[in-house]
Amino acid sequence: MIKKIILPFLITILFISKISAQEAKNSELYNTILSKDSLLFQVGFNTCDISQFEHLLSTDLQFFHDKDGISDRAKFLKDLKNGLCANPEIRQVKRILVDDKTEIFPMYKNGTLYGAVQNGEHLFYEGGENEPGIAKFSHMWILENGDWKLRTSFSFDHGVYHKPKVEPAFFEKDSTVEHWLKANKIPILGLGIIENGTLQEIKVFGELENGKAAPYNTVFNVASLTKPVTAMVTLKLVSSGQWNLDEPLEKYWIDPDVANSPNSKILTTRHILSHQSGFPNWRGNNKDGKLHFEFTPGTKYQYSGEGFEYLRKALEAKFKKPLDQLASERIFMPLHMTDTQFVWDEAKYGARYASNHHNDGNRYETVKRKSPNAADDLLTTVEDYGNFLVSVLNGDGLSESVYRDMVTHQIATTNGKHFGLGFERYDFKNGEYAISHGGADKGVQTIMFLFPETKKGLLIFTNVDDGYKVYEPILSQFLGKQGQEIIAIETGG
Repeated sequence: MIKKIILPFLITILFISKISAQEAKNSELYNTILSKDSLLFQVGFNTCDISQFEHLLSTDLQFFHDKDGISDRAKFLKDLKNGLCANPEIRQVKRILVDDKTEIFPMYKNGTLYGAVQNGEHLFYEGGENEPGIAKFSHMWILENGDWKLRTSFSFDHGVYHKPKVEPAFFEKDSTVEHWLKANKIPILGLGIIENGTLQEIKVFGELENGKAAPYNTVFNVASLTKPVTAMVTLKLVSSGQWNLDEPLEKYWIDPDVANSPNSKILTTRHILSHQSGFPNWRGNNKDGKLHFEFTPGTKYQYSGEGFEYLRKALEAKFKKPLDQLASERIFMPLHMTDTQFVWDEAKYGARYASNHHNDGNRYETVKRKSPNAADDLLTTVEDYGNFLVSVLNGDGLSESVYRDMVTHQIATTNGKHFGLGFERYDFKNGEYAISHGGADKGVQTIMFLFPETKKGLLIFTNVDDGYKVYEPILSQFLGKQGQEIIAIETGG
């Protein structure tokens, strides 16, 4: 019986690329299968929510494991409940999907889609282990009465995953970086280099304090680089059909300050993500300290942190979850961004935080948020945020139409630039483009650039008021002519 089950399935796995094309990333089927995978593991396995397995596993499930043998549905659920999930309050096992290893192949019969094969790799973290386990898997998903169910699963080639070290090369070879820091009195500089769609180089220069070198995992406040994270949470929800870019937000939230304004009835997510909300940057800048529409949403550009906070409150009202939980479920946990969060944690960040500096060398008081802000003060590392940018660059979790909207001109901004959704766009003379965002606060200057057509990216973190002084030499050295074009656009040259 087992041979009858295994042989046809393995033949399918071996030859499927010849009989059916692999699904493109961001296709409807690709996103559907990944959403089922997320429910099964991100929600079900990682939190021991057994109901997810009960709903998503076919009654005919056959599970083949190269260490633990064969299980049917009943045995699989029993082993899960009595084993890994016997004590969920102390359980420390977590499964992470290796996104760039995932392949989806549609299965048809007489031209009708009946299933999909998901091939991939996943990591399993247990307890405080630094080196997770890794395994390959093949899943057969079947449409049963219109619902996707996991019918057959193979888990094999288990071993220990040794994360490749990111060896700094580009900037370490150039000794002038240290000169840039000293010349511009920059305490700490964090750099991330993306090449070929992967984070290739990470480097942190400078000192946390005299004689104490800033570590590889130095934590930075990245100011408005918080906004792209909020934008991506939202766009992933749009791609999955759970949120609507052009639906008035009044359905979920109306700020009391603008409750009587007719503009509150037309304000949408698209307006906010492209900075056409009509709001000022912060209501605290107004004499009365209240929020006001300064123009009709969708009629012109005005950068606004208030808009993102308005969006946060709408999202939280609909999904009954705080922003940090929404971000954790859709971005931080899937990307293993363990050093990134919206709120301050003294035990976690105190010893490796890049304190923010005035340009005279004095330190500002550290911002220690107790609740998330959708527009400001995200805490993260170069590695974590670099991996987030790789995910953005690859359009992970975004439909084709949403990705297109994200990078397309929504509204003209300044100096010939445009905002898309969550990112500003630079257009170059050779026809290529970059998407970008910056962050600036007291003692914070940060910026990032992504080049979708060449799969390159650059991330710069500094912890001083005038950290922007190193942007020009870094852009010139790493980006060449396009770096020079960016500088010319910004300076009007």
